[in-house]
Amino acid sequence: MAFVDFLSSHHNRTSRDYLARVTQVDKAACAEVAIQYGYDYWDGDRAFGYGGYVYDGRWYGVAERMARHYGLAEDARILDVGCGKGFLLYEFTRVLPRCTVAGLDISRYAIDNAKQEVRPRLVAGTAAELPWPDDSFDFVVSINTLHNLYNYDLWSAILEIERVGRGPAKHITVESYRDEREKVNLLYWQLTCRAFHTPAEWAWLFGQAGYSGDWGFIFFE
Repeated sequence: MAFVDFLSSHHNRTSRDYLARVTQVDKAACAEVAIQYGYDYWDGDRAFGYGGYVYDGRWYGVAERMARHYGLAEDARILDVGCGKGFLLYEFTRVLPRCTVAGLDISRYAIDNAKQEVRPRLVAGTAAELPWPDDSFDFVVSINTLHNLYNYDLWSAILEIERVGRGPAKHITVESYRDEREKVNLLYWQLTCRAFHTPAEWAWLFGQAGYSGDWGFIFFE
């Protein structure tokens, strides 16, 4: 297991007004809408989530770096846990044209509005109970998903990711904080988080669960 950063440059392109997030709207009311993971979360007002999650090609570089880092074969089987609209999986099919992709997300809306090319390969469900047999995938990735789970489902999700992956080619990215400022910024910005842990706590949790893959963090600086 190791820390591998694939997303910080991607994440840091967006500027955020943390204070406005809690002073200009009713943050609790927005969170109640966000956790339904419907239209408002993905494509509604920014106060409820993404503010319009549309394909713009930004995930291609992430897929390319992951494929290169893990030495994925052209015909690799790839699973994205928390795939959203399937943009990352679509990019994997561009980077590795012979690969087979699959994705799972809690949001039926995201699946129904996913990238058309990969939509048939996506299913709605929970990360705590993946509907695939043991050792089904050469690479399993989960980005900005597991921190949205309560501890019991979080534990199960880590075990499930380990179960369906054939080897150590796995990567989990979660939101985290390294100091009090980042903790406050995370609390101000987040809408759906259930697990708030430092990097050391996440590493401990992964180790306790027997997770053999890598991880990365999103920080709100």
